[in-house]
Amino acid sequence: LGHLVSAFTSVRRQDGELKLLNLTNKVHDVMQITRLYTVFDITDDEAAAVKSFGPSAAAAG
Repeated sequence: LGHLVSAFTSVRRQDGELKLLNLTNKVHDVMQITRLYTVFDITDDEAAAVKSFGPSAAAAG
């Protein structure tokens, strides 16, 4: 969890976005228990996640 929060902080400092994709049930449960699901953008749909970054990210992907 510490690494995820550190990565999130680093990305945000650079005006970036961090999205989590296809979490395992165990990781999903941990995110719920720690309420980190309120911090991270979590999805199971890769295409939607890429599209949410905007047009330049979708073209690069």
